[in-house]
Amino acid sequence: MADLEAARSTDLIVVPAAPPPAVPEPAQTEEGKPEEGVMSLVDHLSELRRRLAVSIIAVALGSVVGFLLAPYAIGILKAPVPGALRFSELGGAFFTQLKVAVVIGVGLAMPVLMYEIWGFITPGLTKEERRTARPWVPMSILFFLLGCLVAYFVLPYAAGFLLSFEIPGVLEPLITAESYFGFVTTMFLAFGLVMQFPIVLVLLGKAGIVNHERLKRSRRYVILIIAVFAVFITPGGDPVSPTVLIIVMYLLYELSIILVRWTGS
Repeated sequence: MADLEAARSTDLIVVPAAPPPAVPEPAQTEEGKPEEGVMSLVDHLSELRRRLAVSIIAVALGSVVGFLLAPYAIGILKAPVPGALRFSELGGAFFTQLKVAVVIGVGLAMPVLMYEIWGFITPGLTKEERRTARPWVPMSILFFLLGCLVAYFVLPYAAGFLLSFEIPGVLEPLITAESYFGFVTTMFLAFGLVMQFPIVLVLLGKAGIVNHERLKRSRRYVILIIAVFAVFITPGGDPVSPTVLIIVMYLLYELSIILVRWTGS
């Protein structure tokens, strides 16, 4: 009888279920924020479209301000050419001011453009990475203005060289506003954008894409690329503009190596 009661009591014993397997916690960044997953191709294209839209809007808004400043800028930039500049088409004056306005707009929108580029090439930025990049992004407008300043000092020498081939009574200049300011805006954009070189390399270094040792090893190839780029990007065919641009780009490259090393990349 006792054995029967013991058997019944053992039938009533409930065996506890095994605990469920532990779910691993998402990886934490040093700021305590979970890392984001890898973006798909569709996500990348959507992100690119959004950032391009923001960049275009920023340039457009900057160009509105630039259009108001264009008459004053044209008066300053016209100085290397003697006499009045004339336009040969009905909309020549409007499009000339529009070209100058776009250059000013790109300069004003440069911090936004740099931030959008930085945000696209480094998806899933942590708060620490954003904090590190933040001081460099506003500096892009300063670097752009420095490039325009270099172009402003180069412009009289480039124009003087090209006008020196005039033959009085045989070859005399008839310079239109459209052609002259097409030359000027291309030169200013080239120098202004080239001055972003150090900032781009520093941000790429922060993203882990380049480092100062790799930049040093690539120096000889970069010099060749700089020379070819300078010859093709500068308008007019004068030797002054590409020569100055090559020197500036090389100095900026050496500065970039120092800055990338200084930032720990």
